[in-house]
Amino acid sequence: MTYTAGIDVGSSTIKTAVLEGRGADAKVLGRSIDRIRRRDPVAVIKESYESALEDAGLRPDQIDYVATTGEGELVPFRTGHFYSMTAHARGGLFLLPEARAVLDVGALHARAILMDDRSKVLGYRMTNQCASGSGQFLENIARYLGIALDEVGELSRSAGTPEQCSSICAVLAETDVINMVSRGITTPDILKGIHLSMAGRLVRLLAAAKVEDTVLLTGGLAADSGLKAAVEETLAEQNRNFDVRVHPDSILAGSIGSALWGAYRHEVLSERGDAIAGMGAAQP
Repeated sequence: MTYTAGIDVGSSTIKTAVLEGRGADAKVLGRSIDRIRRRDPVAVIKESYESALEDAGLRPDQIDYVATTGEGELVPFRTGHFYSMTAHARGGLFLLPEARAVLDVGALHARAILMDDRSKVLGYRMTNQCASGSGQFLENIARYLGIALDEVGELSRSAGTPEQCSSICAVLAETDVINMVSRGITTPDILKGIHLSMAGRLVRLLAAAKVEDTVLLTGGLAADSGLKAAVEETLAEQNRNFDVRVHPDSILAGSIGSALWGAYRHEVLSERGDAIAGMGAAQP
């Protein structure tokens, strides 16, 4: 049996998945999601990897291939690296076989990735450098409002009269929020307004990528039920037929996808008799 690990190195979070087997029949044995915050990213990567191995009940010397994606050059013990969109497409298809697109909303950017039923990337669109549609922006707002990030979704869904930010610029949008607080706008209404503003940008991103079918929401904001509800509301208002879904492992799509590609590469190398296939993964 082949065991592979996938490590998705993001700007704020390290996501690690340990898999058994390859292809659609693979099983996710171990998971770890770790925030970098102000710590050394390499140290967090090693902690995340060790935690995922412990969750899987495996030792480092049992891992055949350590695949990375994102900022993978920070992983000194990697076996190989895979392009981020390719990894997300493969992981998205594994988590939701009917998905034909991935909407990845990360800490700094959002991107829509169009793919076929073999996870081949057919096209993509990405937000510009402004971060007002990102996880970091939402985290900054939550910190200013004095609430935990995992409270944002539920509070947003309880809103009565949401008030949207007037600007798509992250800095100016934060100024909008300060003004809303001074005017006595409730926290749920502020959050729902922010979610609707973000949803508008995300829906335009999907439309630009020519998405027409089922979409899997991935990235750090996949667990934000308020954002998903706002996206669905925006889609309904615009009479668009995208079916946006989430999976319990949505945040791990990149790491799962890279592990699956790692398993495939390991098998190909083994069939060719390449030395690296019989060496196992490097140790952290």
